[in-house]
Amino acid sequence: MTTRRAVVTGASSGIGEAAARALRASGWEVVAVARRADRLAALEAEIGAVAFAADLTADADIEALAGFVADTGPVHALVHVAGGARGTDRVEDGRVEDWRWMFETNVLSAQRLVAALLPQLRRAAAADGHADTLFVTSTAAQTAYAGGAGYNAAKAGESMLAHALRLELNGEPIRVIEVAPGMVYTPEFTLNRLGGDAQAAERVYEGVENPLTGEDVADVIAYALNAPGHVNLDLITMRPVAQSAQFLLARGPLRPRGVDDL
Repeated sequence: MTTRRAVVTGASSGIGEAAARALRASGWEVVAVARRADRLAALEAEIGAVAFAADLTADADIEALAGFVADTGPVHALVHVAGGARGTDRVEDGRVEDWRWMFETNVLSAQRLVAALLPQLRRAAAADGHADTLFVTSTAAQTAYAGGAGYNAAKAGESMLAHALRLELNGEPIRVIEVAPGMVYTPEFTLNRLGGDAQAAERVYEGVENPLTGEDVADVIAYALNAPGHVNLDLITMRPVAQSAQFLLARGPLRPRGVDDL
């Protein structure tokens, strides 16, 4: 049986790092991609993933990644986790440079990766039965919220890319999977979004019982990729129990109503 290999982006921290770990634990070979070479090197030494430092907004880096993957073996899955948010401005106050960065990082990076790696995914599917593309978007792609328009637009754009790609690949044994998490405890993501304000970042999660973790999302990613090849999980929306909707978040202990204290 062929060992399957995945390219995992955003692998230097958070969900991407957790996904690389989860796939390695379930027997996959992993090419771990991110900008921070030092973190990738540490991950490579710890779990045996192959590190490849790249800026996914740079065409030359995408080309180098595709060349490296082609030279080192088949690729059965693209797991695109890299992305991010900047700012919580109202639409009227939004910084164009922040919106441009979010579009480049979340949408154009996905398009570049698909264009660069799809020929190799097709070869792997022909040889081994099927291949996968998986995109980690967000519930921000599904529901707008005040102060989130730039990120809403970017993640909705990435989500629409996945939907269109699934239609375009109809008839080919290549799955297109979208995982859309709600609140995930990823302090680095929130810290970057809030301009480095650590106290504001911690307040986002204050009082929330068991927000999702990167490992929770990684478990779902691994489950989707390890499912039988004829099973496509088109869209998986996942939230912590404390978050019933994008706009409805419980802070404080979760307790059944009408039950006496034990």
